[in-house]
Amino acid sequence: MISKIDIQKLLDKHSQWLRDKTVLKELDDQWMEITTPYLDRHNDCLQIYLKSDGNGYCLTDDGYILADLVSSGCNLDTPKRKELLKAALVGFGVHLEDNQLIIHASAENFALKKHNLIQAMLAVNDLFYLASSQVASLFFEEVTEWMDLAHIRYVSKVKFTGKSGYDHMFDFVIPKSDQRPERLIEVINHPKKDVAESVLFKWIDTRETRPTNSQLFAFLNNNNASSLQYVMDALRSYDLQSILWTERERFREILVA
Repeated sequence: MISKIDIQKLLDKHSQWLRDKTVLKELDDQWMEITTPYLDRHNDCLQIYLKSDGNGYCLTDDGYILADLVSSGCNLDTPKRKELLKAALVGFGVHLEDNQLIIHASAENFALKKHNLIQAMLAVNDLFYLASSQVASLFFEEVTEWMDLAHIRYVSKVKFTGKSGYDHMFDFVIPKSDQRPERLIEVINHPKKDVAESVLFKWIDTRETRPTNSQLFAFLNNNNASSLQYVMDALRSYDLQSILWTERERFREILVA
């Protein structure tokens, strides 16, 4: 049986805030529920589930993320969407089994693996949350297509290790050129407070491990985004450049260079 005391010792050693905001609940002799401070699109705290697995642990979302997307009208049944889903999960070391997002951890890397599962849940939710009756294509696909048409060179889905030792995935990286420094790009489909905070956390954690003049740009889907101004102000406070999708052409030359 997993004990709450044992798991509490394994929680985020780098963040007192995360430890204090994480709630553990024993469900039965096998499973424990972990309620995190990260919010989903319903403003509910994300929950993951944990059980012993040989000499380590198995962590899963119990199928919540994909089931929630399907119930909202977003079916991941096209080759392109399956490819994007696979890329998002592989980057965090998460695999899909019976529609559950699953990752395995040891006592030594528990906090890192828990972090990776949560980041994968957030990434998949933001990447795919759309109903076919509302939008014709994924925002991420639109950004990719525009960058290709604009002849912007990039590498997609790049993972960097931050100062904390946690890995963080960035949607695109434009390598440095003679004219411009390295540029990292995040695609934010639904600009809102918790998404902005997640982006800021990984940038703050990562930028000290990148060249000193590296920059981060964020493409914001500004169609019906009620929290748009908050997100823009939050990003600006850390010198991050917001690119409103409807104003993307203003930034073409900066990204091409």
